[in-house]
Amino acid sequence: MNQFKHFVDLTRLKKPIGFMLLFWPCSWGLTLAYDFSLNLNIYFFYLILFFLGSVLMRSAGCIVNDILDKEFDAKVTRTKNRPVASGKISIKLALVYAIILCFLALLVLLNFNFLTILLAIGSMPLAFTYPLMKRFTYWPQLFLGITFNYGLILGWTSIQNEISVVPILFYIGAIFWTLGYDTIYGFQDIKDDEIIGLKSTSIKFKGKAKTFLYTCYSFLLILFLFGGYLMKFNNIYYFLMIVPSIHLFFYQTRIFDTKNPSSCLKAFKSNNIFGLIILFIILVVKNII
Repeated sequence: MNQFKHFVDLTRLKKPIGFMLLFWPCSWGLTLAYDFSLNLNIYFFYLILFFLGSVLMRSAGCIVNDILDKEFDAKVTRTKNRPVASGKISIKLALVYAIILCFLALLVLLNFNFLTILLAIGSMPLAFTYPLMKRFTYWPQLFLGITFNYGLILGWTSIQNEISVVPILFYIGAIFWTLGYDTIYGFQDIKDDEIIGLKSTSIKFKGKAKTFLYTCYSFLLILFLFGGYLMKFNNIYYFLMIVPSIHLFFYQTRIFDTKNPSSCLKAFKSNNIFGLIILFIILVVKNII
């Protein structure tokens, strides 16, 4: 039981915000592409597969992250008690866990078409090298955005079996979303990161954090609106998009305080609501047209 507890801590299963932020873009891409006049069983089956894949790959990603960041985590107050950094789980055992999780994720992936499988496998180097980026660039959040939102493309190709400009627009918009929310998240550790020499957009835009957030979220909304235009969504879509706009600009950025780690975490976690809102809007519009 003690080892199971360490495994749960290692994979962050008690912190669902991580795998939900991975899942929402998958659900957006799937829902954008799906023809709801067809059998809904396929839609829900794929939705479950993407959820399972998100949990498995996020868990494996956390393990790889903890192995690569073992020395850094030990020096940061928030992360020093993580299982690998604290020595509760050996690197060898952690690698075994990661391999098992990746194998299970592969079993999930094999349910999709060849293009989706190929694209997903091609994203693996991005997923497992992201933790290294904060050593070399102030833009690790950009790499996280490219990786974390890749499921939007996979959701689209799982149905359409091809890539078009629509999912790419939504994908780029989602990258700006991640740039914003992970910058917020990074302010929790900014003091420790500066001491040990790690880089992030939180550090780069330390004095202009809210301006950076407003910029990211503006691009996000513009790209989502343009994507809706290309999807030929009716005016209800543009009206409903007021809700996520209010969430981003008048709630999330208002409660975010760069000097208060608890407010940073609260603002970061609120993005789970944002993901749900966007899914709801796409569902509504797709079933009205």
